[in-house]
Amino acid sequence: MGLLPDLDELVALRGAAHGLEMHLRHPAAAQLQGGHRSAHRGRGLEFDEVRAYAQGDDARTIDWRVTARRGRPHTKLFREERERVVWLLADLHPGLYFGSRQQLKSALLLRAAAWLAWVTISAGDRLGAVLTQGAASPQLLPPRSRDIGALATLQALVQSQPQAPGMPAADGLAVALSTLRPLLRSGSTVFVLSDFCTLDAAAETALLTIGLRAECRLLWLTDPLERDGLPDGAFRVGLPGQSWSIDGASSRSAWVAAWAQREQRLADLSRNHRLPLLRLDTAGDLAQALPRFISESR
Repeated sequence: MGLLPDLDELVALRGAAHGLEMHLRHPAAAQLQGGHRSAHRGRGLEFDEVRAYAQGDDARTIDWRVTARRGRPHTKLFREERERVVWLLADLHPGLYFGSRQQLKSALLLRAAAWLAWVTISAGDRLGAVLTQGAASPQLLPPRSRDIGALATLQALVQSQPQAPGMPAADGLAVALSTLRPLLRSGSTVFVLSDFCTLDAAAETALLTIGLRAECRLLWLTDPLERDGLPDGAFRVGLPGQSWSIDGASSRSAWVAAWAQREQRLADLSRNHRLPLLRLDTAGDLAQALPRFISESR
Protein backbone atom coordinates (compact mmCIF):
# COMPACT_ATOMS: atom_id res chain seq x y z
CA MET A 1 0.00 0.00 0.00
CA GLY A 2 1.75 3.13 -1.25
CA LEU A 3 1.79 6.63 0.18
CA LEU A 4 -0.34 7.82 -2.75
CA PRO A 5 -2.81 5.26 -4.10
CA ASP A 6 -2.56 4.55 -7.82
CA LEU A 7 -5.24 3.38 -10.21
CA ASP A 8 -4.21 -0.27 -9.93
CA GLU A 9 -4.78 -0.24 -6.17
CA LEU A 10 -8.19 1.39 -6.48
CA VAL A 11 -9.25 -1.06 -9.18
CA ALA A 12 -8.17 -3.95 -6.96
CA LEU A 13 -10.61 -2.77 -4.29
CA ARG A 14 -13.39 -4.02 -6.52
CA GLY A 15 -12.87 -7.45 -5.01
CA ALA A 16 -13.23 -6.12 -1.45
CA ALA A 17 -16.46 -4.36 -2.40
CA HIS A 18 -17.92 -7.42 -4.14
CA GLY A 19 -21.24 -8.53 -2.65
CA LEU A 20 -21.88 -5.32 -0.69
CA GLU A 21 -25.17 -3.51 -1.11
CA MET A 22 -26.31 -0.02 -0.25
CA HIS A 23 -29.53 0.19 1.73
CA LEU A 24 -30.56 3.74 1.08
CA ARG A 25 -33.57 5.79 2.02
CA HIS A 26 -35.41 7.09 -1.03
CA PRO A 27 -37.35 10.35 -0.78
CA ALA A 28 -41.10 10.00 -1.19
CA ALA A 29 -41.05 11.60 -4.62
CA ALA A 30 -38.51 9.07 -5.82
CA GLN A 31 -40.58 6.19 -4.49
CA LEU A 32 -43.61 7.42 -6.41
CA GLN A 33 -41.53 7.57 -9.57
CA GLY A 34 -39.95 4.16 -9.11
CA GLY A 35 -36.64 5.53 -7.90
CA HIS A 36 -34.30 2.98 -9.45
CA ARG A 37 -32.83 1.55 -12.59
CA SER A 38 -34.97 -0.49 -14.91
CA ALA A 39 -33.66 -1.89 -18.18
CA HIS A 40 -36.71 -2.57 -20.34
CA ARG A 41 -37.76 -3.54 -23.84
CA GLY A 42 -39.74 -0.48 -24.78
CA ARG A 43 -38.62 3.02 -25.57
CA GLY A 44 -36.60 4.80 -22.90
CA LEU A 45 -34.54 7.91 -22.40
CA GLU A 46 -30.99 6.54 -22.54
CA PHE A 47 -29.54 3.80 -24.73
CA ASP A 48 -28.10 0.92 -22.69
CA GLU A 49 -27.06 -2.03 -24.87
CA VAL A 50 -27.91 -4.29 -27.81
CA ARG A 51 -28.87 -7.95 -27.49
CA ALA A 52 -30.37 -10.65 -29.69
CA TYR A 53 -34.03 -10.07 -30.55
CA ALA A 54 -36.45 -12.22 -28.52
CA GLN A 55 -40.10 -13.00 -29.10
CA GLY A 56 -42.24 -10.24 -27.63
CA ASP A 57 -39.68 -7.45 -28.13
CA ASP A 58 -40.99 -4.23 -29.64
CA ALA A 59 -40.12 -4.27 -33.35
CA ARG A 60 -39.52 -0.53 -33.20
CA THR A 61 -36.40 -1.12 -31.08
CA ILE A 62 -34.64 -3.36 -33.64
CA ASP A 63 -31.11 -2.13 -34.34
CA TRP A 64 -30.94 -2.55 -38.12
CA ARG A 65 -27.22 -1.87 -38.40
CA VAL A 66 -26.30 -4.56 -35.90
CA THR A 67 -28.90 -6.88 -37.43
CA ALA A 68 -27.34 -6.49 -40.89
CA ARG A 69 -23.80 -6.93 -39.57
CA ARG A 70 -24.55 -10.05 -37.51
CA GLY A 71 -27.08 -11.65 -39.80
CA ARG A 72 -29.87 -12.01 -37.23
CA PRO A 73 -32.20 -9.53 -35.50
CA HIS A 74 -30.90 -7.53 -32.54
CA THR A 75 -32.85 -5.10 -30.40
CA LYS A 76 -31.86 -2.05 -28.36
CA LEU A 77 -32.35 -1.84 -24.62
CA PHE A 78 -32.83 1.45 -22.83
CA ARG A 79 -32.45 2.76 -19.30
CA GLU A 80 -35.27 4.72 -17.77
CA GLU A 81 -34.51 8.14 -16.42
CA ARG A 82 -35.62 6.93 -12.98
CA GLU A 83 -32.50 4.86 -12.34
CA ARG A 84 -30.64 5.89 -9.20
CA VAL A 85 -27.66 8.21 -9.45
CA VAL A 86 -24.98 8.10 -6.75
CA TRP A 87 -22.73 11.15 -6.42
CA LEU A 88 -19.33 11.26 -4.71
CA LEU A 89 -18.20 14.67 -3.52
CA ALA A 90 -14.48 14.38 -2.78
CA ASP A 91 -13.07 17.34 -0.88
CA LEU A 92 -9.45 16.68 -1.95
CA HIS A 93 -7.81 19.84 -0.65
CA PRO A 94 -4.03 19.90 0.05
CA GLY A 95 -4.61 19.85 3.82
CA LEU A 96 -5.44 16.16 3.43
CA TYR A 97 -1.79 15.46 2.65
CA PHE A 98 -1.33 14.55 6.30
CA GLY A 99 -1.38 11.40 8.40
CA SER A 100 0.31 10.28 11.60
CA ARG A 101 -0.60 6.59 11.39
CA GLN A 102 -1.18 4.10 8.57
CA GLN A 103 -2.00 6.45 5.68
CA LEU A 104 -2.58 10.00 4.58
CA LYS A 105 -6.08 11.38 4.93
CA SER A 106 -6.11 11.93 1.17
CA ALA A 107 -5.24 8.25 0.62
CA LEU A 108 -8.03 7.23 2.98
CA LEU A 109 -10.45 9.36 0.97
CA LEU A 110 -9.44 7.71 -2.30
CA ARG A 111 -9.78 4.20 -0.87
CA ALA A 112 -13.20 4.91 0.61
CA ALA A 113 -14.34 6.52 -2.65
CA ALA A 114 -13.18 3.45 -4.59
CA TRP A 115 -15.27 1.16 -2.36
CA LEU A 116 -18.32 3.36 -2.92
CA ALA A 117 -17.71 3.52 -6.66
CA TRP A 118 -17.54 -0.25 -7.09
CA VAL A 119 -20.59 -0.89 -4.90
CA THR A 120 -22.53 1.68 -6.95
CA ILE A 121 -21.60 0.18 -10.29
CA SER A 122 -22.21 -3.41 -9.17
CA ALA A 123 -25.78 -2.40 -8.20
CA GLY A 124 -26.44 -1.15 -11.73
CA ASP A 125 -26.57 2.49 -10.63
CA ARG A 126 -24.91 5.49 -12.26
CA LEU A 127 -21.91 7.17 -10.67
CA GLY A 128 -21.09 10.87 -10.80
CA ALA A 129 -18.48 12.88 -8.93
CA VAL A 130 -17.46 16.40 -7.93
CA LEU A 131 -13.82 16.83 -6.91
CA THR A 132 -12.24 19.86 -5.29
CA GLN A 133 -8.83 20.73 -6.76
CA GLY A 134 -7.11 23.18 -4.44
CA ALA A 135 -7.79 26.73 -5.59
CA ALA A 136 -9.10 25.60 -9.00
CA SER A 137 -12.77 25.19 -9.80
CA PRO A 138 -14.25 21.81 -8.84
CA GLN A 139 -13.98 19.04 -11.40
CA LEU A 140 -17.34 17.59 -12.47
CA LEU A 141 -17.74 14.04 -13.79
CA PRO A 142 -21.28 13.49 -15.11
CA PRO A 143 -23.04 10.29 -14.01
CA ARG A 144 -22.07 7.20 -15.98
CA SER A 145 -22.87 3.53 -15.58
CA ARG A 146 -20.85 0.33 -15.69
CA ASP A 147 -17.09 0.00 -15.37
CA ILE A 148 -16.43 3.05 -17.51
CA GLY A 149 -18.16 5.22 -14.91
CA ALA A 150 -16.12 3.81 -12.04
CA LEU A 151 -12.81 3.92 -13.91
CA ALA A 152 -13.29 7.53 -14.99
CA THR A 153 -13.98 8.55 -11.41
CA LEU A 154 -11.04 6.61 -9.97
CA GLN A 155 -8.65 8.03 -12.56
CA ALA A 156 -9.79 11.56 -11.74
CA LEU A 157 -9.31 10.91 -8.02
CA VAL A 158 -5.76 9.64 -8.57
CA GLN A 159 -4.89 12.67 -10.68
CA SER A 160 -6.47 15.15 -8.26
CA GLN A 161 -5.01 13.87 -4.99
CA PRO A 162 -2.64 16.39 -3.34
CA GLN A 163 1.06 15.82 -3.92
CA ALA A 164 2.27 18.00 -1.04
CA PRO A 165 0.82 19.65 2.08
CA GLY A 166 -0.87 23.03 1.79
CA MET A 167 -3.69 25.20 3.01
CA PRO A 168 -7.24 24.42 1.87
CA ALA A 169 -9.25 27.09 0.10
CA ALA A 170 -11.52 28.66 2.70
CA ASP A 171 -14.61 28.22 0.52
CA GLY A 172 -13.59 24.97 -1.20
CA LEU A 173 -16.21 22.73 0.36
CA ALA A 174 -19.00 25.29 -0.04
CA VAL A 175 -18.15 25.82 -3.73
CA ALA A 176 -18.10 22.06 -4.40
CA LEU A 177 -21.47 21.58 -2.70
CA SER A 178 -22.94 24.50 -4.62
CA THR A 179 -21.62 22.97 -7.86
CA LEU A 180 -23.38 19.69 -7.11
CA ARG A 181 -26.67 21.06 -5.77
CA PRO A 182 -28.36 22.05 -9.08
CA LEU A 183 -27.41 18.71 -10.66
CA LEU A 184 -29.38 16.59 -8.22
CA ARG A 185 -32.73 15.07 -8.95
CA SER A 186 -35.13 13.35 -6.62
CA GLY A 187 -33.93 9.88 -5.67
CA SER A 188 -30.22 10.66 -5.92
CA THR A 189 -27.72 9.68 -3.25
CA VAL A 190 -24.74 11.81 -2.22
CA PHE A 191 -21.66 10.78 -0.27
CA VAL A 192 -19.59 13.74 0.96
CA LEU A 193 -15.99 12.74 1.77
CA SER A 194 -14.17 15.49 3.65
CA ASP A 195 -12.37 16.38 6.85
CA PHE A 196 -14.81 19.32 7.11
CA CYS A 197 -12.05 21.68 8.24
CA THR A 198 -13.61 24.44 6.09
CA LEU A 199 -17.20 23.75 7.09
CA ASP A 200 -18.81 27.18 7.31
CA ALA A 201 -22.32 28.62 7.20
CA ALA A 202 -22.42 28.51 3.38
CA ALA A 203 -21.35 24.86 3.33
CA GLU A 204 -23.89 23.96 6.01
CA THR A 205 -26.69 25.64 4.07
CA ALA A 206 -25.70 23.78 0.90
CA LEU A 207 -25.63 20.48 2.81
CA LEU A 208 -29.09 21.09 4.22
CA THR A 209 -30.46 21.88 0.76
CA ILE A 210 -28.86 18.75 -0.69
CA GLY A 211 -30.27 16.70 2.19
CA LEU A 212 -33.80 17.84 1.29
CA ARG A 213 -33.40 16.88 -2.34
CA ALA A 214 -31.39 13.64 -2.05
CA GLU A 215 -30.14 11.17 0.51
CA CYS A 216 -26.90 12.66 1.80
CA ARG A 217 -24.32 10.83 3.93
CA LEU A 218 -21.17 12.34 5.41
CA LEU A 219 -17.81 10.56 5.68
CA TRP A 220 -15.51 12.46 8.04
CA LEU A 221 -11.78 11.85 7.51
CA THR A 222 -9.74 12.15 10.71
CA ASP A 223 -6.32 11.38 12.20
CA PRO A 224 -5.51 10.52 15.85
CA LEU A 225 -3.06 13.42 16.12
CA GLU A 226 -5.83 15.89 15.32
CA ARG A 227 -7.99 14.45 18.09
CA ASP A 228 -5.38 13.95 20.82
CA GLY A 229 -2.93 16.78 20.17
CA LEU A 230 0.84 16.63 20.25
CA PRO A 231 2.69 14.55 22.83
CA ASP A 232 4.99 16.22 25.36
CA GLY A 233 8.01 17.96 23.88
CA ALA A 234 8.89 20.71 21.41
CA PHE A 235 7.86 20.32 17.75
CA ARG A 236 8.12 22.22 14.48
CA VAL A 237 4.70 22.43 12.83
CA GLY A 238 3.27 24.16 9.79
CA LEU A 239 3.92 24.04 6.06
CA PRO A 240 7.17 24.08 4.06
CA GLY A 241 8.61 27.57 4.32
CA GLN A 242 6.11 28.53 7.00
CA SER A 243 6.61 26.66 10.27
CA TRP A 244 6.90 27.47 13.93
CA SER A 245 7.83 25.85 17.20
CA ILE A 246 5.12 24.55 19.52
CA ASP A 247 5.18 22.83 22.91
CA GLY A 248 3.02 19.73 23.02
CA ALA A 249 2.03 19.89 26.68
CA SER A 250 1.08 23.57 26.79
CA SER A 251 -0.81 23.50 23.49
CA ARG A 252 -2.81 20.34 24.14
CA SER A 253 -5.69 21.89 26.07
CA ALA A 254 -6.57 24.44 23.36
CA TRP A 255 -5.93 21.84 20.64
CA VAL A 256 -8.33 19.31 22.16
CA ALA A 257 -10.96 21.99 22.84
CA ALA A 258 -10.91 23.11 19.18
CA TRP A 259 -11.27 19.50 18.07
CA ALA A 260 -14.21 18.92 20.42
CA GLN A 261 -15.92 21.99 18.97
CA ARG A 262 -15.61 20.64 15.41
CA GLU A 263 -16.80 17.22 16.56
CA GLN A 264 -19.86 18.70 18.25
CA ARG A 265 -20.73 20.84 15.24
CA LEU A 266 -20.70 17.82 12.94
CA ALA A 267 -22.66 15.71 15.42
CA ASP A 268 -25.34 18.41 15.68
CA LEU A 269 -25.48 18.79 11.90
CA SER A 270 -25.91 15.04 11.47
CA ARG A 271 -28.52 14.63 14.20
CA ASN A 272 -30.62 17.73 13.54
CA HIS A 273 -30.84 17.31 9.80
CA ARG A 274 -30.78 13.52 9.40
CA LEU A 275 -27.42 13.41 7.63
CA PRO A 276 -25.82 10.07 8.59
CA LEU A 277 -22.21 10.57 9.67
CA LEU A 278 -19.30 8.12 9.66
CA ARG A 279 -15.85 8.93 11.01
CA LEU A 280 -13.06 7.28 9.03
CA ASP A 281 -9.72 7.43 10.80
CA THR A 282 -6.27 6.95 9.27
CA ALA A 283 -5.57 4.40 12.03
CA GLY A 284 -8.89 2.58 11.58
CA ASP A 285 -9.99 -0.36 9.50
CA LEU A 286 -11.87 0.81 6.42
CA ALA A 287 -12.92 -2.76 5.63
CA GLN A 288 -14.94 -2.89 8.86
CA ALA A 289 -16.36 0.61 9.16
CA LEU A 290 -17.50 1.36 5.61
CA PRO A 291 -19.52 -1.80 4.81
CA ARG A 292 -21.62 -1.35 7.95
CA PHE A 293 -22.27 2.29 7.14
CA ILE A 294 -23.53 1.73 3.61
CA SER A 295 -25.53 -1.41 4.39
CA GLU A 296 -27.46 -0.08 7.39
CA SER A 297 -31.02 1.05 6.72
CA ARG A 298 -31.75 4.63 7.81
